[in-house]
Amino acid sequence: MDLGGTMTEQGQRGDLEFGTIPGMVNKVGHRYSGTVAIEDGNTRIAYDDLPERVGQMARAFIAAGVEHGDRIAIWAPNMWEWIIAALGAHSVGAAVVTVNTRYKGSEAAYLLNKSGAKILLTVTDFLDTNYVELLRASDQDTPALGRTVILRGAVPDGCQSLAEFVESGLSVSTDQAEQRATAVQGDDLADIIFTSGTTGSPKGVMCSHAQNLRAFRDWSHVTGLTAGDRYLIVLPFFHSFGYKAGWLSALMMGCTILPEPVFDVDIVLRRVAKDRITVLPGPPALYQTILGRDDLDQFDLSSLRLSVTGAAVIPVSLIVEMRERLTFQTIITGYGLSEATGIATMCRFDDDPETIATTSGRAIPDVEVRIVDDELNEVPRGEAGEIIVRGYNVMLGYFDDPEQTAAAITSDGWLKTGDIGTMDDAGYI
Repeated sequence: MDLGGTMTEQGQRGDLEFGTIPGMVNKVGHRYSGTVAIEDGNTRIAYDDLPERVGQMARAFIAAGVEHGDRIAIWAPNMWEWIIAALGAHSVGAAVVTVNTRYKGSEAAYLLNKSGAKILLTVTDFLDTNYVELLRASDQDTPALGRTVILRGAVPDGCQSLAEFVESGLSVSTDQAEQRATAVQGDDLADIIFTSGTTGSPKGVMCSHAQNLRAFRDWSHVTGLTAGDRYLIVLPFFHSFGYKAGWLSALMMGCTILPEPVFDVDIVLRRVAKDRITVLPGPPALYQTILGRDDLDQFDLSSLRLSVTGAAVIPVSLIVEMRERLTFQTIITGYGLSEATGIATMCRFDDDPETIATTSGRAIPDVEVRIVDDELNEVPRGEAGEIIVRGYNVMLGYFDDPEQTAAAITSDGWLKTGDIGTMDDAGYI
């Protein structure tokens, strides 16, 4: 078994530092005053303005009848509106349900119905796709869905524009919104992220405010994310990597978030040079494609500092080239899953290239990881078995599915990941 590091390694705990996600918004709004929080096209939102923007969205949710514990769904690509909508929902005690932008209408309808989402925030013009049309064409009723808000694009009949939605919140006082935000507790449900559903229907993974803040404050500390970083987020917001290791971590640490809705290497290369990007996480294929280009020397990538990757086999040579040719000072690999709040193990900044390439790191602080046999007995180091995880990061459970929850989490708190791995003598997976 490997037990992650202690307070000395992780620094300050995010759940103790901020309490809740709305608590985080208010603190970073003051702490990083004068810095741009989100930069998206012509839109710039400063940290100073963040609490007010989020408060306006929260007031709109209250005006729409959203109660503490309700669910709000977001079906949209990476954009500033996604972030503000999610933070507004968090501020009224609602849980965010993320919807995959590649989903068909019937798949989205299943998530909306399973979660009982009260409001859907979406777009009608992403890559020639109108999500409202997709949903309506599915011919599936969504009885709990009371309102659809269009973040960008034409507003179909029966829907409401974002501007109209926010304006409706003027009927709610700022004091009322602040009271709702103050009522949110660390143990409250923050989000429901549905699994891919490769075995049966997708299951909704529930995580709390405290879990997210603690896990990704530690993630930020291990990676070395810091105030002033310019973070290009190409990984989708509907996934833990783009949401929790993405914009949530960036806000906690005082970075500037630059959302990118389209995963395209040409766009990424141009944006790194133009926007002086310092942080660029992504799958190994992204870096391999960049390094394989004949015109790489035509792009100024000298601003790059931090990379986080994983989820695939990585040759040692790739890590070396990423340092030498792409100028990354820090490259971190890791392993996680939605059921573990998105993160379980990570390499450390001073690991050698072979360790970074051939392992997924060791347990994050205050989390236990074991490799076990079919009877959940720990196997010898180097022997393959199932990875199991125990700690504060283990999900609250599957939404409205106690049987699947009991099958995934043992009576003594171990999450059975279903993934096969080995562990070396240093605890690396």
